[in-house]
Amino acid sequence: MPATIPILDLGPLLEGRPGALEALGAELRRAFTEVGFYFVRNHGVPQPLIDAAFDAAARYHAQPLEAKLAMPFNEHNQGYLPMRGNTTRMNAVDGIKKPNMNEAVFFKRELPLDHPDVLAGKRFRAVNQWPANLPGFRETALEYAGAMEKLGKTLVPIYAAALGLPHDWFDDKFREPMFTLRMTHYPQQEPTSAEDEWGLAPHADTSFMTILAQNKVPGLSIRLPDGTWIDAPALEGCFLVNGGMMLRRWTNQLFLATPHRVTNRSGQERYAIPFFMDCSYDAVMAPIPTCVSKTNPARFQPFTYLDFMSEYSGANYGERGRSAAGVELQGA
Repeated sequence: MPATIPILDLGPLLEGRPGALEALGAELRRAFTEVGFYFVRNHGVPQPLIDAAFDAAARYHAQPLEAKLAMPFNEHNQGYLPMRGNTTRMNAVDGIKKPNMNEAVFFKRELPLDHPDVLAGKRFRAVNQWPANLPGFRETALEYAGAMEKLGKTLVPIYAAALGLPHDWFDDKFREPMFTLRMTHYPQQEPTSAEDEWGLAPHADTSFMTILAQNKVPGLSIRLPDGTWIDAPALEGCFLVNGGMMLRRWTNQLFLATPHRVTNRSGQERYAIPFFMDCSYDAVMAPIPTCVSKTNPARFQPFTYLDFMSEYSGANYGERGRSAAGVELQGA
């Protein structure tokens, strides 16, 4: 395994050992200023649940296309996105490529029909769509999302420590995090397929935090700050975590949003279950005070999850990413 990707051991933190948070904060700061990715081990998420989530993703995508299309991807970024259904634009690296060679289904926090945000029609706060004939699928997806949210909230104080902030600085901003569970299918790509056709084109994530379960089928590559691409190692019992453009903007560009890509030439079908976690819907993100100085003044205006994700969705999903008002928002 390349020594470039740090490994954070959560065991001491979960056991409540003195100084654990400060030590992890120093490791995370190095990870995000030098690499942009890190592993976590001893995270407390049961392996059988992770295996069940991978199995659920495979079961979902094994359905007939008609069953998947019955859950169309919508303006809330929920539902089924068909093969080659999006093109990486706003967060593209090295130019816009062909539409991505994958299919995916997206779920957010489970909200009831009578939730105030649902009744008010707030964008990205809608009711999930679920497959009609997959017994146990919904329960598995929600259990896995719940475990990922718990892990993400465990990690957030480490970010505060890494940034020289009080350990509870992010608490009010992550009271009810926005999140997306994406279950993706990458079909086999022929070795002779076009060089600019990717399972997922080189890009930076949008999220504050992406938590990725380790995949037995290879395909993920990471671009290090020196421009070198490396195949992401798969460490048993670990999650791979990275930050995206939201984290980079919030930290006034102190932390990296490292590009990565997926190509499946493994000879097998590949499934991925990334979990994207962000701050609460109404939290206002202004450049973090410890990331602003006379030599590095604030580079961005304050923004919210809705501001940021509306811009991203319109750029990358086109017609499917139109706002509720029907106006397509252009990416930067």
